[in-house]
Amino acid sequence: MRKIRCIVVDDESHIRVFMRAVLQRVGLDVVGEAANGDEGLSLVEKEKPDLVLMDINMPIKTGDEVIGLMKGKSPRSKIIMLTSVADAETITRCIEAGADDYIRKDTPYQEMTVLIKEITGDMEVEP
Repeated sequence: MRKIRCIVVDDESHIRVFMRAVLQRVGLDVVGEAANGDEGLSLVEKEKPDLVLMDINMPIKTGDEVIGLMKGKSPRSKIIMLTSVADAETITRCIEAGADDYIRKDTPYQEMTVLIKEITGDMEVEP
């Protein structure tokens, strides 16, 4: 069985580097990175990843603006929102738009790896 393919969409490069390290530590294949919702949408269309980790607040197009569009381009992709602001209204809006879950950016590294393993543990990927 192949590795789970994922992309990271965040306007902060240090967050992309951190998330790449977390995902690789868990054994996932990071196939791309994007710095805003528009770039993320193009990357989803091109790569059809199994998993998208995406920031909510970004320039050009925000994460919550492109969730539905991403699901339309790649319905099997699981979308996990990354946020430093975990207010219930924002999280609810993202889940209603099609996000599968969310992770706070300030989650410690070890805990983040456990969360990613839990989220991806039941994912089925096509060869």
